[in-house]
Amino acid sequence: MLKLALKSLNNRRVSVLLTVIAIAVSVALLLAVERVKQQVQQNFANTVSGTDLIIGPRSSQTQLLLASVFHIGSMTNTMSWDSYEQISSRSEIDWSVPISLGDSVQGLPVVATNEQYFQHYRYADKQSLELTHGNWFDASKQAVLGAEASEQLGLAIGDQLTIAHGSGGLSFSEHEQHPINVVGVLARTGTPVDQAVFVDLTTIDQVHGLTEDDSHGHDHAHNHPTESISAALLGLKVKPLALRLQREINTYEQEPLTALMPGLTLQQLWKTLNIFEQALNGISVLVVLIGLIGMLTILLASLRERRREMAVLRAVGAGPGTIFGLLVTEALVVTIVATSTGLTLLYGLQWALMDVIHSRSGILFSLYPPTVAEWWRMGLVVCAGFLLSLVPAWRAYRQSLSDGLTVKV
Repeated sequence: MLKLALKSLNNRRVSVLLTVIAIAVSVALLLAVERVKQQVQQNFANTVSGTDLIIGPRSSQTQLLLASVFHIGSMTNTMSWDSYEQISSRSEIDWSVPISLGDSVQGLPVVATNEQYFQHYRYADKQSLELTHGNWFDASKQAVLGAEASEQLGLAIGDQLTIAHGSGGLSFSEHEQHPINVVGVLARTGTPVDQAVFVDLTTIDQVHGLTEDDSHGHDHAHNHPTESISAALLGLKVKPLALRLQREINTYEQEPLTALMPGLTLQQLWKTLNIFEQALNGISVLVVLIGLIGMLTILLASLRERRREMAVLRAVGAGPGTIFGLLVTEALVVTIVATSTGLTLLYGLQWALMDVIHSRSGILFSLYPPTVAEWWRMGLVVCAGFLLSLVPAWRAYRQSLSDGLTVKV
């Protein structure tokens, strides 16, 4: 039966090829929606690991998380250094990392922080940052580049860069009178860290003219390097205290602040975006159905041309069940080949675009075997193709032998 079906499909290879391409593209789109969702969630979850709380000025938790960790959007307000010191000195706090944002280098975000960032920041499964070249900055007017930032800027150890005010690709003014020396390059992490430029907090104030410029760039950061910061990462000695401390910071009397737990805020973000995911899934399903209906249309249209073929098969001994099985087998072969082609197309596009996506968004799309959800989706496509094939198969089954053998004038 399979051999006969393959020969029959080969006789109509042009129309069959077009059908395979249509279904393959739609299957690739259907699988891409699931894969993008999984990869984005995994990358977001891997970006910050081991941080119990993130604090910053009063804003929405999602905005604070996206700006402070993922460098998406911007913070319109700041929190005072005094508030940061008071909170970080609490007995529940194990470590704290201040972060100041709002500047960029050729569109790449500048993260002003201190040596605590390098010591305590974790990503993926609590992996620490590593340097491939040079050292972490130990004075003002020094910068450490993420792996992707080093490649995009074309800078290495000993080169100089200029910080511009503004972020998100919008630079309002460049501080050319304050060149920054590159002293280190971080190993690739697959997180937004790769696209960031890290400098000392004192450097930002010097660039903005808020503190006296250290022309030699060899003095260590002051104990009070800045007046305000954008956010801070906190690690707690006892993890269950996070919820209580979060409530206390959210009702902080000295100034309005926001505290969030990264994992919980990410879950809320995915729930917010769930309606868009469902819309994309709905569109993908419709595209797949259109491809399958195209296959159904071609099979139905070919029945009139194949009446004599079916009649000859019946005349040489093929029963109605054989005719029925032939049409179903043809449709299944087309659907399975198209689904496999769609999976191959997905991997090809992912391999070709993964570097571009990572450089533009900071999201690393890794290649891995199909997930259970993806196998289910491909299985449903094959099942849908089988069910639709029953329509032309039933019509061929009912087609009479004499109708095929009689020449109509």
